[in-house]
Amino acid sequence: MTLGEGHLRRRFATFGWYTTLVALSVVILFPIYMLVLRAISSPIAFINAGQPLRLVDPEWDIFSRAWNDAGLARAMLISVVVTAVIMVGQFLTSVMAAYAFAFLEFPFKRLMFAVVIGTLLLPIEVTLIANVRTIRDLGWLNSVQGLSVPFLATALGIFLIRQGFMAVPRELRDAATLDGFGHLGFMFRVAVPLAKPVIGSFLVISFLSAWNQYVWPRNATDEGAWQTVQIALRTLTTTRVDELNLAFAGAIIAALPLVLLLIFFQRQMVSGLTAGAVKG
Repeated sequence: MTLGEGHLRRRFATFGWYTTLVALSVVILFPIYMLVLRAISSPIAFINAGQPLRLVDPEWDIFSRAWNDAGLARAMLISVVVTAVIMVGQFLTSVMAAYAFAFLEFPFKRLMFAVVIGTLLLPIEVTLIANVRTIRDLGWLNSVQGLSVPFLATALGIFLIRQGFMAVPRELRDAATLDGFGHLGFMFRVAVPLAKPVIGSFLVISFLSAWNQYVWPRNATDEGAWQTVQIALRTLTTTRVDELNLAFAGAIIAALPLVLLLIFFQRQMVSGLTAGAVKG
């Protein structure tokens, strides 16, 4: 094969890859385009026009109406508070448990770690009734603690951060001990900074799971004033049937924090997950 033929083949290969990526991008972005289209278009006019791939009788104020009239402002505020509490709680419990499993020695360590990881196989429906009964008995119905406390610890976070801690050289632990660092000092001054990519990726996952919760908030609240953003969106689809574009606009608003989070932290998330999968 001559040099010119090799160059031409590489050009065709590059063109093929870019064509594939463009096609995949169109497939992925098309539902988002249709969501925006359905949100801005008048629902009745859009259906009567045969649901075309263009705007029909646009309602440009639909996003402000979804934010103010549909009560998304309060629902998103509650979701932000609950998500922040869950993220902080999961960070602290996951870091401390992962440190214990990575650096400490105690009886039945492997068995306890296996039990913790085994909880990943349990769906929320298994513990739903018991948890709802517990928060009712504690008087936590329609409260931040009722919405957040059952999720302050997670086996996924313990597993991911432990994998990051396992990559920390043992020599650093010995050196820290000689310098007078205790377990907390070594954990927060050495281990956590070195495992920052893994912890960052876990916090992104924690935010996504807490923000998108539906089943638990549905059972932990019975007042409209305490509904989270996902419950508010569901309410829009059932009570404003004649204004379905209001629900589409609400879904776009609710997804904006997730989109921004993934845009700004996608590199850290990918590097953290791959770093946590290297050794353990």
